[in-house]
Amino acid sequence: MGAKYKRILLKLSGEALAGDKKIGLDYDIINTFGKSIKKVVDAGVEVGIVVGGGNFWRGRSSGAMDRTRADHIGMLATAMNALAVADGLENCGMEVRVQTAISMPQVAEPYIRNKAMRHFEKGRVCIFGCGTGNPFFSTDTAAALRAAEIEADIFFKATMVDGVYDKDPHKYSDAVKYDSLTFNEVLEKGLQVMDSTAAALCKDNNIPVLVFDLARPDNIYDACMGENVGTLVSAE
Repeated sequence: MGAKYKRILLKLSGEALAGDKKIGLDYDIINTFGKSIKKVVDAGVEVGIVVGGGNFWRGRSSGAMDRTRADHIGMLATAMNALAVADGLENCGMEVRVQTAISMPQVAEPYIRNKAMRHFEKGRVCIFGCGTGNPFFSTDTAAALRAAEIEADIFFKATMVDGVYDKDPHKYSDAVKYDSLTFNEVLEKGLQVMDSTAAALCKDNNIPVLVFDLARPDNIYDACMGENVGTLVSAE
């Protein structure tokens, strides 16, 4: 059985990279993700990855710092995570390129869409750091933007829960999981799938979003194979 998707955009949260430590990097976790992504690449799927930075920086939520400066620090946190994920993926035998939306040529390539597309053609994984390069935009929005730019078939949002619920399943035992939703339902019900900017960007560009649990890393591969994993959010 072949893969369902030709090209995916995978969003990895910073918290996922920290594992149980909650902060910093857990290399065992990163290598586990690497093995799962290797299975996807070996199945012929082209993979772009956007990383968050919450394992290093949550300055925005403190309200104690200028928002623009806090977001710039967050972008640098995602660059550290991008390099760490690249290292883990290379250890698993993949060719990887890191591209950043803020220029740091000694560390990574600048984000150039056509260059990224060429990397995909050559079977390389592209990791996109520094969000959109602009403050006031989340890394979810960056992932939605990159998914549109690279013409990804789907946006995989790997989270700490196994899909989208009507309320927080960690707090409410009677929370109900959705198998599928439309973007309009997400926006109307105020569901915490992603921020409204990211959801609107996916909706306007007809990019479906699959929300699933990263605690089982092989969910990435199963989802690529078309297995029923997580919650699918689409235009219809």
